[in-house]
Amino acid sequence: MKTIIAACSQNLSGSRASIQTALRTLLAVPWPSQRDVGSVLQLLAVLQWVLSFLLLGTVSLLLLIYLLFTSLWLIPVLYLAWIILDWDTPEKGGRRLPCLRRWTVWKHFRDYFPVKLVKTHDLSPSHNYIIGSHPHGILCVGAFCNFITGSTGFEELFPGIRSSLTTLAGNFRLPVFREYLMSGGLFPVTRRAIGYLLSQKGTGNAVAIVIGGAAESLSCRPGVTTLILKNRKGFVRMALRHGAFLVPSFSFGENDLFRQVVFEEGSWMRSIQRRFQKMIGFAPCLFYGRGLTSCRSRGFLPYARPITTVAVGEPVAVPKVENPSRELVDRYHELYIHALLKLFNENKTKYGLSESDELHIL
Repeated sequence: MKTIIAACSQNLSGSRASIQTALRTLLAVPWPSQRDVGSVLQLLAVLQWVLSFLLLGTVSLLLLIYLLFTSLWLIPVLYLAWIILDWDTPEKGGRRLPCLRRWTVWKHFRDYFPVKLVKTHDLSPSHNYIIGSHPHGILCVGAFCNFITGSTGFEELFPGIRSSLTTLAGNFRLPVFREYLMSGGLFPVTRRAIGYLLSQKGTGNAVAIVIGGAAESLSCRPGVTTLILKNRKGFVRMALRHGAFLVPSFSFGENDLFRQVVFEEGSWMRSIQRRFQKMIGFAPCLFYGRGLTSCRSRGFLPYARPITTVAVGEPVAVPKVENPSRELVDRYHELYIHALLKLFNENKTKYGLSESDELHIL
C-alpha cells in the first residue's frame, strides 16, 4: 500500500512539474504585438470585402436553388416573392443603413493599403453633383472606400454632402447581394436610379460614377494610365438634365493593386472579353494579387499599395437643360475632360508618378 501511495505522489509531482514547465514555455513565447494584430485585422477586412463582391451573389443564388429541392423550399419561395415586390427599390433610393458606413471593419480596410482622400475644392450643399471616378482598376477599391465606407472622412471634408456610388445594374438582380449593396449606399448605374437621386432627394447629393466601366478594366495594369472616356457622354447628359455640377476625381495607385494578363487588341482572347462585356455587363479579367498567407505568393487579394484619391477637381458648373442638344453635351464633355486633365497633371508627381507620365484618354 505504501508503495502505491509513493508511486501516485511521484506521478503527481511529475505532472505538476510538467505543467509548470509548459506554463513557463508558454509565457516565454512572444505575444503578438499590436502591429501584428492590426495587420491580421486589415487582412481579414480586405478578405471579407473581396469574397463579398466576388462570391456572395453567386453563392446565395446557388444556395436558394438548392433549398428549393429540400424541406426548406418555403424560404427561397418567400424571398423570391419579396424580390418581386421590392424589384424597383434599388432605382428608388435603395435602403441605405448609415451605421454600416461607420463599421470599424472599414477602418481596417482603409489601413491595409492605405487609402487616403485629398480635398482640393469645396462642394456647396446647395447643389447636386456627379463625380466622375477614375480609373476603374480591377475592383474600384478607391471609389468604394472613399464614397461608400466613410472611413476616409468624406462627410467631414465635405459637410452637407451625401455621397453614393453606382455599379452594374445586374448586381441588383442577385439575391442577398442586392441587399448588401443597397445597405451600403450603392445604386444601379441607370438613368432612372441616377435621376431619382438627383431629383427626389433635394440638394447636397454627390453621385459617383466609375465612368470607364468594364471596358476600362481590360486595360488596367501598373504603370499605365488609360481611361475610356472619349465616347462616354451619358453622364454629361444626365448632369445637364438635372443641373448637377460635374466633378472629376482620380485615384492614384488604383491600377497597382493587381497584376493582369492583358491581351492585345485584335487577339481572339480580347474579342471574347468584349463579347462577354456586351452580353453580361462586365469583362472577365485574368488577374492575380497576393496570397492569403504571404505577400510573396499569388492569390486573389489586392497588393498593399497606397491609394490617394484626389477629390475633387474643380467643379464644372452645369445649367439645367431638359433636352440638351448634342453640341451642348459635347461642350460640357470637353470642359469635364479639361478639368480632369488639370487635376491629374497638378497632382501626379505628388503621388508616385513622374512629370513625363501622361493620361491617355480613349
